[in-house]
Amino acid sequence: MTRKMSQFSVEQRTQDGYFDANALLLQWNRGAGRPQRKMEEFLDSPKTKEFIETITIRESAKGEISPVGDFQVVIKGKKRTLKEGGSSPASVWMHPLLFIDFAMWINPVFKYDVIKFLYDELIKFRHGAGDMYVGLSKAVSRFRNVDYPLVGKALNYVVFGRHEAGIRNAATPEQLKELEDLQKNLAFVIDMGVVKNFEAFICQLRALYNKKWNPIKSLAS
Repeated sequence: MTRKMSQFSVEQRTQDGYFDANALLLQWNRGAGRPQRKMEEFLDSPKTKEFIETITIRESAKGEISPVGDFQVVIKGKKRTLKEGGSSPASVWMHPLLFIDFAMWINPVFKYDVIKFLYDELIKFRHGAGDMYVGLSKAVSRFRNVDYPLVGKALNYVVFGRHEAGIRNAATPEQLKELEDLQKNLAFVIDMGVVKNFEAFICQLRALYNKKWNPIKSLAS
């Protein structure tokens, strides 16, 4: 998908979240009066190599798998022949963490746009999670004896594995997206009549918690 980052368009793959760094670089280098950058200068930098190694170690430990098998931080594509003649630039797909570093390397002034882009995305996720909670609350309101504080607490346990005041303020975009999807799916099963009362609703959340955080107990039950 194509996403806007300041005056630039950035290409992101939906399958793994990787960004096409070369597409951004080409846009930057076309600008009049801008210092020209080369991909090799960034990738061959000792600091970049060290960061790539760190990402590889940390993400591989989390069980991340690239579309081509073994985990890769950078995946270089091939040029494609165009129908109208010529060829398209080769893609250089980067892990999101490396892409952030790359975008800020292009130009220190560009650092603001990169951070603003990420900040806006995080705010969008927060708004999405908030909107879905309104929808879930509306669905739950048809039940008797609803304990709304318990609903919020149970949602936190499913997503974060624990509950504490302000926990969502420190949530990652991935966690906020998970929360948004969870609330949307729960509202759907209530609207469809699958969950018929508040007790069954809490049992559903408890089952989801056990499946994610306590799989042994989940299997036993």
